[in-house]
Amino acid sequence: MEPAKGYVNVNTDEKGITTIAFFHPAQNSLPAALLDELALAIQTAGADALTHVIILKSDGDRTFCAGANFDELLQITNLEQGMMFFSGFAKVINACRTSQKMIIGRVHGKAIGGGIGIASACDHCFATENASIKLSELSIGIGPFVIEPAVTRKMGLSAFSQLALNAGEFYTAQWAKERGLFAEVFETTGEMDKAIAASASKMAVWNPEALSALRKTLWHGTDTWDTLLTGRAAISGELVLSEAAQTAIGALKKHK
Repeated sequence: MEPAKGYVNVNTDEKGITTIAFFHPAQNSLPAALLDELALAIQTAGADALTHVIILKSDGDRTFCAGANFDELLQITNLEQGMMFFSGFAKVINACRTSQKMIIGRVHGKAIGGGIGIASACDHCFATENASIKLSELSIGIGPFVIEPAVTRKMGLSAFSQLALNAGEFYTAQWAKERGLFAEVFETTGEMDKAIAASASKMAVWNPEALSALRKTLWHGTDTWDTLLTGRAAISGELVLSEAAQTAIGALKKHK
């Protein structure tokens, strides 16, 4: 995609460490086309014999991912469009789930909505103190249904419920670490990147068959997620057309 519309960049170094970086100028909020590109990049790297471990990150200085692209949300007028919109993060989560390679997440800034879903779908996630998180979906008449399985698997139902029901309230990176989303939280991106490089370098030389077997163990019980997340996208796609959601979205349109 053109840089002005966002991009997904993939680079594999001599150690077999593949870095997948995504970016969108609107606080890394991801439109459908970019989500499809990101899902494909994860699938391709996961099946590539030259890739030993994947680092998943975003570019930019502030927000890791602000969720799905709001401009597209405002354009939904029917159930089919709603399904397509909310299926975007389902594709990315399922791409992470079915990857044959370990995925290390790099969360340098705020993660909102689907951004929490991406972080939850990583096997080992590092963050900075700036990586606060929130779910704001209920405040606009929809809900975080697509990402719920990934977030609950990683953080537990209680933490997911707290995030969802306190819609719009940010929780600190330390809070997220205490509930299992982040493995470590660092003061600076430099410290985080050193830790990520060290972790990736270790995984790159470990027995790939053992790592693949461990991934299957970690993701045991998620075989139904292709169907499950599609069904969740349908729920959100229908809710976005409801009177409550349309009223909330209409109010947001006036402020654009």
